[in-house]
Amino acid sequence: MFTGIIESIGSIRAMTPKGGDVRVHVETGKLDLSDVKLGDSIAVNGVCLTAVELPGNGFAADVSRETLDCTAMNDLKSGSPVNLEKALTPTTRLGGHLVSGHVDGVGEVVTRTDNARAVEFRIRAPKELAKYIAHKGSITVDGTSLTVNAVDGAEFLLTIIPHTLSETIMASYQPGRRVNLEVDLLARYLERLLLGDKAAEPTAGSTITESFLAANGYLKS
Repeated sequence: MFTGIIESIGSIRAMTPKGGDVRVHVETGKLDLSDVKLGDSIAVNGVCLTAVELPGNGFAADVSRETLDCTAMNDLKSGSPVNLEKALTPTTRLGGHLVSGHVDGVGEVVTRTDNARAVEFRIRAPKELAKYIAHKGSITVDGTSLTVNAVDGAEFLLTIIPHTLSETIMASYQPGRRVNLEVDLLARYLERLLLGDKAAEPTAGSTITESFLAANGYLKS
């Protein structure tokens, strides 16, 4: 588990094909690795990876085909900057929100607009994730815990303050960039809870609809 508070901007040293998937080598910059052991988890742009090598100036991790297919990690190359966060501990200050490091989908930066000293980004999420994104709710973008300022269909607006711009890779975002998205864990669990006994029935997708909510007393007429 993570908090979505980025601890360091690192960089990709190499993406090495290995047995059908990829081993990624990450230089970790200012990230303190003194308490990291082999097998520990580190989030790279919001993707939870397991450290399999600790050469001293960073770490290496194996990235499966599933992860490559479901995230924007295929876009990374040698020299790419990345957001880094170590897994939280029982004494970690929870400054963001609970983040699993399991990416739900890949979004795209639609617009970038200066707003005083801040920058506003409009991001388009995959349509299947739109129902989990709420005004003033939490979302994780490339591992960064952020607050949604507005929602319009599958697009949402973020206002990024100067500190976040300087401490994450978001300052480099331009329209067209693909980003890893993880929706709020509570929204996913709530969906399953609302299904009740129907959660055990096979389904091709969510059965939570407006009529379902109304029939079960969650909407007032």
